[in-house]
Amino acid sequence: MSKRAIIIVDLQKDYLATGSFALTGIDDAAANAARVVEAGRGRGDRIIHVHHIAREATSPLFAPGTEGIEPIPAVTPREDDTVIVKNHPNSFRGTALDETLRNNGIEDVVVVGAMSDVCIDATARAAADLGYNLTVVHDACATRDKAFGDSLVPAAQVHATIMSALEFGYGKVTTTADFLS
Repeated sequence: MSKRAIIIVDLQKDYLATGSFALTGIDDAAANAARVVEAGRGRGDRIIHVHHIAREATSPLFAPGTEGIEPIPAVTPREDDTVIVKNHPNSFRGTALDETLRNNGIEDVVVVGAMSDVCIDATARAAADLGYNLTVVHDACATRDKAFGDSLVPAAQVHATIMSALEFGYGKVTTTADFLS
């Protein structure tokens, strides 16, 4: 049995161009994530989908009972995949993710999904802090432009900043092509 898990974080319809909070490059990220997941399945890796569902029905993002909480079709969970629901950016907080990984002897985690600077960042750092060997497949992740004060930071710069920090202090950051090779 593989000691690796592929963790797909928040690849949900609200992030599509037709959703309530469209991300830059989400279609390419989801397609790359699907390639990573399929390769993982072929190697016997544990596949874990983490879906964010807001606590309030009035939330503009991932409101309970809306189409926006559904997975992006390219990464729809299969029957033998694990699905974990979260309410916080960190996929480990208040969920059974750590317990699921430990109970399955997982040592290595591969993280893909959205948003690079929020849930991917929080989940990746937590995984490393909990002792897992971390890999983030950066072109299987997406974000959007962000505002800070009077500055508008382009999505590519937001993404690169987060990925460089993760690679510097937490684990490996790679491309889909390199991960698959």
